[in-house]
Order: sequence, then C-alpha cells, then structure tokens
Amino acid sequence: MRTRRTLQVGRDLLMLALLLSLAGCRGCPKSSPPIHLNPNMDNQPKLRAQSASDFFADGAAMRTPVAGTVARGALPVDDLFQTGREGEGYVVGIPTPVDAELLARGADRYAIYCAPCHADSGNGKGMLFQRAQIESADLVEPRLVDMPSGQIFETISQGLGLMPAYDYAIPVADRWAIVAHVRMLQGSDPTTMSVPNGPRVVAAEGESPNGADEQGAAP
Repeated sequence: MRTRRTLQVGRDLLMLALLLSLAGCRGCPKSSPPIHLNPNMDNQPKLRAQSASDFFADGAAMRTPVAGTVARGALPVDDLFQTGREGEGYVVGIPTPVDAELLARGADRYAIYCAPCHADSGNGKGMLFQRAQIESADLVEPRLVDMPSGQIFETISQGLGLMPAYDYAIPVADRWAIVAHVRMLQGSDPTTMSVPNGPRVVAAEGESPNGADEQGAAP
C-alpha cells in the first residue's frame, strides 16, 4: 500500500515538473540576450547594394549577372527561336545556322537525353525498351520525318506522354541542336535545315507541310 502511494506521489511530481517546464517555454522579457549555441546561423555578415567589399577582386559587393540571365517577365516568348512557332503554326526549318559545330553539339546532347529511350539510331528501342519492353517513338518513321521541326522542338520542350518536359534541363540552343541531329538521323541534308538558308515555310498546327493531317506524337 505504501509502495502504491509512493508511486502515485512520484507520478504527480513528474506531471507537475512537466507542467512547469511547459509554462517556462511561453517566453517572457529578459534583460540579457538569449544563449545561441550556433550564433553564426542567426547573425551572419551581409553585403549591401552598391557597397564595397574586400572579398571580391573587383572590390564591389554587387556581382555581375551570369551570362544569359533574363529578368523575370522579360523572356521573349513570342520569338520563334524560343517556341518553335510562328503565328499559329510551327516553323518547318531550324531557325539557326546549321553547321558542323551545331550538329556535333546535337549528337552529344541527344546521346545524353534522348538515346536512352529512342536509341542511337532513333528507332525507339533504346535501353528502356531493352530492359522494360517500353518502346518509344520511332524518330525515323515517315510521320515524324514530315513533322515540322518546330513541333519536334516543342515536344522536347514540353514533353508528351511518358516523355518528360526538358525545357528546364536543356537550353534552347541545345534543343535546336538536338532537332538538327534528329533530322540527320532521318536523312536530311544539313544545308537545307536552316531557316536562314531557305524560305521560312510554316505548317499550321495539326497539319503537315504537304497538307496531310498530322496527329503528332512524342519524338
């Protein structure tokens, strides 16, 4: 009986101690600053705009933006180079000069981002097919050969079906380089790919350059 009473008193004291501890966490004014176990996480040196700094070699606190930086809301989204579109249709050619350097870049980027699914040859039977029997689009089939380059560019940018969007990972110029490489896989002549080297032919959405209906699919 005495042992049971002792245990009850012990529990009561423990509950009282917990209540007092919780009451102490509600905060109250203090004349001394709080104890910071890691003060550098709360109070860190900073650089003000237009101020000098001994940390950087040029002595300026403000840094020059990275090359290619675009202010928020200032991206030229209406430019066909950025979208692959001109008006309501897709641009058929590639809106940048196609040379050996661009084709080499396209082959390199294709090997990284596209070949695992579409294979080096573009037949859609890459590693994904070999391991999981999931076949991707055959890039050399006639339907995709006839597809405007701007539509292929848009598909790379926005994704389609199981293919994710790559606009966040692949710069615009590299996406066009990949399109140029795809055209090479399809047997196109590099000298006829670039829009500046020929007429800017534009196909309406859902229609191929020769007027046939175009359903569109992930390249």
